[in-house]
Amino acid sequence: MICNIRDVRPEQDAKAIADIYRFYVEKTTVSFELKAPDCKAMLSRIIDITSNYPYLVYEDNGQILGYCYVHQWKERPAYKETLETTIYLATNAVGRGIGHHLMKELIARCKSQGYHSLIACITAENKTSCLFHENLGFKKVSHFKSVGFKLGRYLDVVDYQYELSK
Repeated sequence: MICNIRDVRPEQDAKAIADIYRFYVEKTTVSFELKAPDCKAMLSRIIDITSNYPYLVYEDNGQILGYCYVHQWKERPAYKETLETTIYLATNAVGRGIGHHLMKELIARCKSQGYHSLIACITAENKTSCLFHENLGFKKVSHFKSVGFKLGRYLDVVDYQYELSK
């Protein structure tokens, strides 16, 4: 597979990213947002994140098939070297290795920029994402019971950690 990974272009990519994300907000428990952001809101988020952190997209023949980024895990200064990861793929891109390539590049960039640790916060029932992160070397470090309410039920959340400095 040829890797078509590049830095996000906020103005160009915001609509495609918002479209990918909308599915996960409206139809799944993968995201705990209840209302999908529109293109303008997504653009604002992308600009905010890219002012400090890597944000990558996977593009194939002009179509964005997935994206990933990191942002500050917690706001206190002592956490500044720990980041939270986010990754979403278009539904037609799942299972094609795109997510793996995106995350490997994101991990490499975070490591080269001197960050210490990455955290992936995942809905516990999302076994595919849990296994995906385990295969990348993330280790499960927490399990919170019934902390989110979406689609009529309470959901557990697990955290996975990848230590970059090891």
